[in-house]
Amino acid sequence: MAHWSFSMPAAPEGRGKNRDSNSFTNKRNKQFQERGIHMSKKIVFQGAATALITPTNANGVDYEAYGKLIDWQIEQGIDALVIAATTGEGSTLSDAEHKNVIAFAAERINKRVPMICGTGSNDTAYSIELTKYACAHGADAVLVVTPYYNKTTQGGLVASFTATAEASEAPVILYNVPSRTGVNILPETYEKLSEHENIVACKEENGDITSVADPARLCGDNLTIYSGNDDQVVPIMSLGGKGVISVLANPCPAETSLMCHKWLDGDVKGSRELQLKYLPFIHALFCEVNPIPVKAAMAAMGYCEDYLRLPLVPMTDAKRENMLGIMRGLGLIG
Repeated sequence: MAHWSFSMPAAPEGRGKNRDSNSFTNKRNKQFQERGIHMSKKIVFQGAATALITPTNANGVDYEAYGKLIDWQIEQGIDALVIAATTGEGSTLSDAEHKNVIAFAAERINKRVPMICGTGSNDTAYSIELTKYACAHGADAVLVVTPYYNKTTQGGLVASFTATAEASEAPVILYNVPSRTGVNILPETYEKLSEHENIVACKEENGDITSVADPARLCGDNLTIYSGNDDQVVPIMSLGGKGVISVLANPCPAETSLMCHKWLDGDVKGSRELQLKYLPFIHALFCEVNPIPVKAAMAAMGYCEDYLRLPLVPMTDAKRENMLGIMRGLGLIG
C-alpha cells in the first residue's frame, strides 16, 4: 500500500475549542492511505499563514515591536508566518534590512511555526541570492513572486522559477498577483512548474476563481493551492485549497486560522459564517493599497507605529474612521 505523510505544528494550548489537529491529521492520513495515494511533496502548512507586517519607524525596522508581534501571532495559534513579502514591505527594505529581518524572524520564531520568507524579485539572480540567504537561516519555504515591471513570457516564468527552485534548499511557493506585477501565471504554466519536485505550492491572488479551478484540475496533488485573497478563502478551499496567506490574519490570527480549520474539519457552515462575518473588515483592509490599511489597523491595536515608507502614505481619514468603526464592532479595539 502507498504511504502518505503529513505533518503540522501542534496547536498552542487554548487555541480553538473545536480544533483537534492530531485527529484531523490521522483522519486525512487514513483516507489517503486507503485510496493508495502517495504524496511525495511537502505540504508547508494547512490553515492560515499571516503575511506579516514589518513594524518600522523613522529610525528603521522596530525589532522590539516585531518580536512582540511574532510572539503574539504564535500565541494566538497562527499556522505559519510569511516574512518580508508584500505586506511586510519587502520592496522598500534595503538588501541589508531584508536579510536582517529574515535573520531576526528566524531566531524569534525558532521553529515554533513554519517560516516562509519572501525572496522574489524582478531580478532572478537577486531572488536566488535572497533565497539562499533565507535557506541558510532556516526558512521552511520561500515565497517567490512573478517578475514585475520588466515582466516576462510564460516560458520566462518557467525558466526563472526553475532557476530559483534549483538553487533553493527549501520548498518554493509561487506567488501570482497580476494586479501588482502585470504578469499572470497561466494554468498550463502551473502544470509545467508543478512537475519540479521543489515547487510545492502557489499563492493565487488573481481574483478569478477559474484561475484556481484550472490549476487544481491540471496539477492535482503536485501543487498545494493557497488563497491570496482574504475574501475568497472559503471558495478557494472548496476547490481543494489548503488555506490562505492572509492580511486579515495580522489583526485576527486565531479567527483566520479557525475559518480555515473549520473547513478542513468538515464544518462548512462554521467556516462560511466566519468568512461572511469578517467580510466588511476584509473590504476595509483593502480599501487602499495594501499594507496601508493593515498598518493603520495594527497601530490602532498597539502593535506598531502607523509608519510607511514612500511611495506609500498613511490612510485617508474617512477610510480610517470607517475601518476603526468596524474594528470596534468586532471587539478588536475599544
